[in-house]
Amino acid sequence: MPRMTAAAAAVEILKLEGVEVAFGVPGAAINPFYKALKQVGGIGHTLARHVEGASHMAEGYTRAKAGNIGVCIGTSGPAGTDMITGLYSAIADSIPILCITGQAPVSKLHKEDFQAVDIASIAKPVTKAATTVLEAAQVPGVFQQAFHLMRSGRPGPVLIDLPIDVQLTEIEFDPATYQPLPVYKPAASKAQIEKAISFLLASERPLIVAGGGVINADATELLVEFAELTGVPVISTLMGWGTIPDDHELAAGMVGVQTSHRYGNATFLESDFVLGIGNRWANRHTGYNLDAYRGDRKFVHVDIEPTQIGRIFPPDYGVVSDAKAALELFIEVAKELKAEGKLPDFTAWAASAQERKATLQRRTHFDNVPIKPQRVYEEMNKAFGPETRYVTTIGLSQIAAAQFLHVYNKRNWINCGQAGPLGWTIPAAIGAAVADPETPIVALSGDYDFQFMIEELAVAAQHKVPYVHVLVNNAYLGLIRQAQVNLDINFQVNLEFENINAPELGVYGVDHVKVAEGLGVKAIRVTDPNELGAAFEEAKKLAAEYRVPVVVEAILERVTNISMSKTVDMSNVTEFEELATEPGHAPTAIKALQV
Repeated sequence: MPRMTAAAAAVEILKLEGVEVAFGVPGAAINPFYKALKQVGGIGHTLARHVEGASHMAEGYTRAKAGNIGVCIGTSGPAGTDMITGLYSAIADSIPILCITGQAPVSKLHKEDFQAVDIASIAKPVTKAATTVLEAAQVPGVFQQAFHLMRSGRPGPVLIDLPIDVQLTEIEFDPATYQPLPVYKPAASKAQIEKAISFLLASERPLIVAGGGVINADATELLVEFAELTGVPVISTLMGWGTIPDDHELAAGMVGVQTSHRYGNATFLESDFVLGIGNRWANRHTGYNLDAYRGDRKFVHVDIEPTQIGRIFPPDYGVVSDAKAALELFIEVAKELKAEGKLPDFTAWAASAQERKATLQRRTHFDNVPIKPQRVYEEMNKAFGPETRYVTTIGLSQIAAAQFLHVYNKRNWINCGQAGPLGWTIPAAIGAAVADPETPIVALSGDYDFQFMIEELAVAAQHKVPYVHVLVNNAYLGLIRQAQVNLDINFQVNLEFENINAPELGVYGVDHVKVAEGLGVKAIRVTDPNELGAAFEEAKKLAAEYRVPVVVEAILERVTNISMSKTVDMSNVTEFEELATEPGHAPTAIKALQV
């Protein structure tokens, strides 16, 4: 039987479970693991500048390609606590990542040793499992179980904490005989699907709500096939954006209180039946006025996690199933019904959704200086093709992006949905670019998100990770300022100051171009909306030439209110700006405006 350190055994298991890249920051208590990474070989490593950044890189890496599991590594103490935000973001969005931390020796765990903290207890609420391994011989089993848990049921993160003496202890382990544990995913029965589809047969104006679970299950093609087979329009959630191309004749837009389309909300409010697949009924989608969202319509909810059924509101029928397994049966049953001539004709209903798509639009074309944010997204639509993968976190920048940008493929919209930590965008974009270098990436940040983890740009410069980063700068906490309007305050949200080293910026404060260049990347500042297109083209060229991120900073007007509901009610969204009333107002809309 081969003998090796427990750390070496852990690295061997990572390789056997399909891990090719890890993100992390070494330290004294995890150095034996890093020694094993070097000696065993076969796993690349990206050195982060902050351990929270490494955890978000792992998230981006997982989400860019089906089957990926991102791994982040840190030392004892603060490295583990730094990862908590990444773990929270991952579990909230059902993203499997593995966090590995070093730890003080087992004999010192109760002695308040340097950087010794009970990270397993801290991480338990935001992981599927968090374990401090006290016996070296248990390391293989703990890692094997970790991958089983991350992939089974609702996906999610796991933390493994390795005391330094456990890492260094030799154990018996034979990689040649290692086998991953079988993955468990609940699957619907045909009877359940027949029951679910009976609601569809009884409806006149049905909708499919496709959530992130469809993407996690790698079932987007099946979703589109089922929609085309039945002729039912599809509403994507923010996490499910890309399940169906935005220009598909059955794509009906998005619904919600913020990241929604006028036509999406209008179509939803006309519906009489909703089939939700792989979604959570998150409050940014439903709003808090569930009476308005539910109305008199019927609901069927299909989700991989049993405790999600009925969590927000009781559906008329619930099915616990992996989205892929459910959709395979939905297609089978629908084909049988079609052969028997029992599928209703929803052509007129689907056409009405497309009519709303062509008439209920928001204006994007403004020539104002400083730049209105809507114009930035219009120019992004022109500059970046349908193959583009967008990465972004929270804020008015993300909300406006969801209202104005277009997504055509699965995994081409990567955002943190529920947790929404500022600073997420740069590291997540790096992780996604490492996972899939062939897909062009455009990251999007407001100025505050950009500043939170700006040091990670140096990681992309060091490791030659090119992408374009669009920075919309109004020197404001824009979303929080807009939320404060209802409280009649404007307090502690202003970021403006006069930078003594960059007087040309006026009150916009931080010179992002100089900071970005100091971190080893390229940057362009734009103050005229008519120069945005040329700046985006130059950014693509510079990224390809220098193999580093290129920041395009758009100097925005200080105050813009992006469309959203003041009452957190999806039936009561306030439109603060002019609406599109002639085709030139929204030249990059999916459908030409009909007036």
